[in-house]
Amino acid sequence: MEHVEAEKLSKHTVTKIWNVREFCQLHQLGDKEEIRLRRLFGRFATASELQHNAKRTPKWRY
Repeated sequence: MEHVEAEKLSKHTVTKIWNVREFCQLHQLGDKEEIRLRRLFGRFATASELQHNAKRTPKWRY
């Protein structure tokens, strides 16, 4: 096991972690899609996971 000093760690975050509810509100996804994403990932997921798995209906098709 390797010991790492806290001062040597980078302070930059590599990936953005989103609250699934906030992501759905920001991207105007419906309640059903929010429920589906929460079942898939839980309360939090990376931005990449959410963007690649969110189903959006086309705005020109109602």
